[in-house]
Amino acid sequence: MNVSPALSRRPRTLAVGVVDTLSERIRSGKLEAGAKLPTEAEIMEEFGVSRTVVREAISKLQAAGLVRTRHGVGTFVVGVVDAPTFRIDVEQLATVRDVIAVLELRISLETEAAALAAVRRTEDNLAAMREALDAFAAAVESEGDTVQHDFRFHLEIARATQNPHFSELMGYVGTLLIPRTRVNTARAADTARQEYLRRVNGEHESIINAITNQDPEGARAAMRTHLANSRERLRRAQTAAAS
Repeated sequence: MNVSPALSRRPRTLAVGVVDTLSERIRSGKLEAGAKLPTEAEIMEEFGVSRTVVREAISKLQAAGLVRTRHGVGTFVVGVVDAPTFRIDVEQLATVRDVIAVLELRISLETEAAALAAVRRTEDNLAAMREALDAFAAAVESEGDTVQHDFRFHLEIARATQNPHFSELMGYVGTLLIPRTRVNTARAADTARQEYLRRVNGEHESIINAITNQDPEGARAAMRTHLANSRERLRRAQTAAAS
């Protein structure tokens, strides 16, 4: 399996590396408007990444307006002319206040996504959510990185709405907006990292239980509680930093 040299030059997430390389090909004209992207399997082979990474990358390209997926047909290049101008750059997440502002946006988006997912989810959607949470729990116990699994859980909820706009926006938001990638929330919560992450995953379990039980109000409430807790942890971090 050959790994693209472009990825080796970017010490960021694998998905961002795939996005950057494909975006460059689109902007340079190597992939013209109307062209069909390679299949998931072909992208996996070229970049040496998993199917999950490829799907996250495609979601980001969709959210950037560079590609459009026609279900059952494939993903096609839109081009750069129609790409939207809305962006959340790293520079816009320089402070805790910045991260809280975006988290407020996520609360509005994801509480409704959870409610819709509870009504519309399939067994495949539930299996994907459970896989993400199991991977999260395993990473906690092995003291590994939980961010990708955390993001995937939220992305799978967005996909379970069966409304592509939710998953496209979540794909755009990306792992950058998982609060602990920007702020040490475990320290803000004044607890050990594993204990903190177990608590976070307990909140995840409440969300998936409501979605499994097709309880939209319960899912909405569980998601709001989860994200509101994240916001409060960030506010405590802001207060601690100011003191």
